[in-house]
Amino acid sequence: MTDGFATRAIHAGQHPDDSTGSVIPPIHATSTYAQDGVGNQRAGYEYSRTGNPTRTSLEECLAALESGTRGLAFSSGMAATDAVLRSVLRPGDHLVIPDDAYGGTFRLVDKVLTGWGVEYTPVRVSDPDAVRAAVRPNTKVLWVESPTNPLLNIADLAALARIAAETSTKLIVDNTFASPYLQQPLRLGADVVVHSTTKYLGGHSDVVGGAVVTSDEELADGVAFLQNTAGAVPGPFDAWLTLRGVKTLAARMEQHSANAARLAAALYEHPKVTRVFYPGLADHPGHEVAAGQMRRFGGMVSFTHADGEQAAVDVCSRTRLFTLAESLGGVESLIEHPGRMTHASTAGSLLQVPPELVRVSAGIEDVDDLLEDLLGALE
Repeated sequence: MTDGFATRAIHAGQHPDDSTGSVIPPIHATSTYAQDGVGNQRAGYEYSRTGNPTRTSLEECLAALESGTRGLAFSSGMAATDAVLRSVLRPGDHLVIPDDAYGGTFRLVDKVLTGWGVEYTPVRVSDPDAVRAAVRPNTKVLWVESPTNPLLNIADLAALARIAAETSTKLIVDNTFASPYLQQPLRLGADVVVHSTTKYLGGHSDVVGGAVVTSDEELADGVAFLQNTAGAVPGPFDAWLTLRGVKTLAARMEQHSANAARLAAALYEHPKVTRVFYPGLADHPGHEVAAGQMRRFGGMVSFTHADGEQAAVDVCSRTRLFTLAESLGGVESLIEHPGRMTHASTAGSLLQVPPELVRVSAGIEDVDDLLEDLLGALE
């Protein structure tokens, strides 16, 4: 019998401490471990860069939530992204990325990996035919976000998984915006899932982290090698905080999604808003695909202001409850101007975002208060 999602979030990888009975896994604040003789490690731990019991609990939990067999935790989402890409790609290889990818991912690919001889093609990942057409003989990775950041395009993950299988490429899905509660790409055929655990998994804006989850043992071994060799691992307290946040993921995602749906509907009717990007809206081009592969439509909403860039910037400075800040997925609502903040690195590229775009992360506050705040800032 397989436990339900919320049950796994609370119990997977988390057992009462053997020595004290502590219900919550302890924070193993240690750098090294006593060995019972040379080469005879106690419980398999030797050095905390290589492995730490608190990190192990988090990794086992994340693997269970994404229906994978191996989870690997990192010090940030970008560290996780870097490790998985470097484990698969070699000089001369090619990858496909979204044409509205997260700015940090684009910066890594465009400014770092290209210097290593890796090529890339931006493509609209909501169009499987365009993705297929972008694949070359040297393509090794289809890197996908769904929903994308910040335009909330939806990729048909099952269709892209078929393309990956037919072209001998790896489908890697950044599942940060959806979280494993709303969507599990491995079940849809993806090879790897990547998260910034800073966002919904941690959920409280108090810890930075990342994760890779897969059922591909060879690929997992390669990522684990880089995790240990490059050393971009979370400390035990970071792992513990993330695990603490994960316990309430199901409840939080329900409220994030409910609040975002109300905000999107209100923005859709507002005269100062020219377009709302939210897959829960019936006229969103990815609505039907999202409805088929997601539990709900998530907590992120983007919209364009009718009066242009400066008006969009001004809205971001007028809110009371929506905090002007980068990041997303915390219990508190956030607002930002992607073109000048999270996606500034895409300026002048094919991935440049609309200058009049505003992105909001709906928190779990009372939605009527959020509506009053955001709609008031638009007046």
